[in-house]
Amino acid sequence: MSSAPDEPDVDAPGTDDGGLRADELSALRALVEGTAQAIGDDFFRALVRNLCIATGTFSAFVAIFSGSPTRARTLAYYTDGHIADNFEWDLAGTPCEDVVQGRLCHHPSGVASRYPREVGIESYLGVPLVDSSGEIIGHLAILDTRPMSAEPRLLLLFRIFAARAAAELERARIATQLRQSEERFRDLFAEAPIAYVHEDLESRFIRANRTAMQVLGITPEEVPGMIGLSLVPDTPEAQRRVHDALESVKQGIDINGVTLELRRKDTQEPLFIQWWSRPDPSGEFTRTMFIDITERVLLERERSRLEAHNEYLRHEIKQLHDFDQIIGASSPICAVLDKVQRVAPTDATVLVRGETGTGKELIARAIHSHSRRRDKPLIKVNCAALPASLIESELFGHERGAFTGALARRAGRFELAHGGTLFLDEIGEMPLEIQAKLLRVLQEQEFERVGGSETIKVDVRVIAATNRDLNQAVADKTFREDLYYRLNVIPVQLPPLRERMADMPLLVQHLVEKFAVRIGRAVEGISEEAMQRLCTYHWPGNIRELENVLERALILSDSRVLEIDREMLPETAATVAPLMLTAQGDSLREVDRSHILVMLERTHWTIEGPHGAARLLDMAPSTLRYRMKKLGIAPPATP
Repeated sequence: MSSAPDEPDVDAPGTDDGGLRADELSALRALVEGTAQAIGDDFFRALVRNLCIATGTFSAFVAIFSGSPTRARTLAYYTDGHIADNFEWDLAGTPCEDVVQGRLCHHPSGVASRYPREVGIESYLGVPLVDSSGEIIGHLAILDTRPMSAEPRLLLLFRIFAARAAAELERARIATQLRQSEERFRDLFAEAPIAYVHEDLESRFIRANRTAMQVLGITPEEVPGMIGLSLVPDTPEAQRRVHDALESVKQGIDINGVTLELRRKDTQEPLFIQWWSRPDPSGEFTRTMFIDITERVLLERERSRLEAHNEYLRHEIKQLHDFDQIIGASSPICAVLDKVQRVAPTDATVLVRGETGTGKELIARAIHSHSRRRDKPLIKVNCAALPASLIESELFGHERGAFTGALARRAGRFELAHGGTLFLDEIGEMPLEIQAKLLRVLQEQEFERVGGSETIKVDVRVIAATNRDLNQAVADKTFREDLYYRLNVIPVQLPPLRERMADMPLLVQHLVEKFAVRIGRAVEGISEEAMQRLCTYHWPGNIRELENVLERALILSDSRVLEIDREMLPETAATVAPLMLTAQGDSLREVDRSHILVMLERTHWTIEGPHGAARLLDMAPSTLRYRMKKLGIAPPATP
């Protein structure tokens, strides 16, 4: 078709004053009444049916584009007195091709001769369907096997209902888009990796997505009416945070990234979430989003614990712990080491007794380093060095605001020692009121921080030490009898230095070598007179006093052979019979040889490595081999 017929002028002269005839009014009424209550497919079927009836035509259809502007499909098709099946067709070579270009197309007659594909069709009237933006979205048409009058009022009536059809088509399209958008939103809400909850201002759930249910440990059946507050643990800090957040929501204030502590409903395990909430303008509910940060919070807590532990270790390093190993081969010290070796692999509580300076902490470290807890911390608490008002906080920690100066939560020594060992030095100085709480931890392995109500479970081995007579303290009612029995499961009694004088040459050699390196002095040995004086002194301060004497002697001596002035160790202080090495039939060489043999036998003649004799003797493997050769020590012959 080369061109479309001219559109009739609906206002052409010769018409009446605009009023409709009775038959036209009847047709208009039929169309209005037939389509007024319908929408969607029902509307389009009613439209084409009533168009045929009102216009007296054989067929009518409403169509939209089908995939491209050159192809169409019907939404409703009425022909020969009934609704027929919808169909698709190519627009080329049909009168509809002009309509979709935006023009009303009216062929009163001769359609079949003009468009050979339209077999049996004599007349055609079509009008484009245009949406509110001016875009052509389809067309409406009537066809007849007879000629069709070009009556202007028919065209006006047709255009009115074409506009109504376009409006319904646009409404249906928008409804479809809205439905698809809602479906996408529902899918996004339900399957989003972030937890979403709609809840009222009293924290009652309206709905929750899958992630929220998984994080909170609830089922879909439990969501309606679920009270979010029921998941908050009964601890002051957790309750305060949730209360503050809900008060802000009730005031219409958005909440952004607040950390809340909850408990999963199914397992009651700790749950930490980061929470965002935006109250609805209606003031009736709020939209909540949160993410599970439990792993991050627990890692941060562990990091804080490790940082506190590292700071504790740095403090300990400043104390310059000089005991790296136990030096000695005498019967008393060997008996102690044998007990350490037996008790270390167990988790039994140990009570180390001994005079000041005998190395009680060194024994505690030896027990820990040979236990299954050796990869965990050994935490020390000096009960005599802490004020009574602070020892409880040091042991058990405190919550923020528990007392003046408690500006933040702090983990106690029991928490720091979790999985490891806690060494309670000078246990006899612990106040009675703290002894009761310590007894509970030993019995139940649980406690509460100062100012807190949360019960904390710990796995801690306790080693205690004292230089006091605890039996007398129990009798004097200054030490709890039940705590004493709890601590005294495995007693270890350290001998004073005056009872292990056979170890004196080894101790002196070890300490002199260590201090000489620290001071920067070259020392070849110690004089026999100085050794005699060291061996006849009663050593009330034990090894700690011996360290001080030797370090002072090294600093003040100018000789390469170390001497001990009489002023350092007055002879009048001696309270034990002189132990003459020659009287025992031993020389320094023999004592040295005997000690090396003991270490070699203990390590099954292994010299190098972390468990070798050289490590135990605190010397280089090459130095040990040199001394073995010099002292005539050789490995036993292999059978």
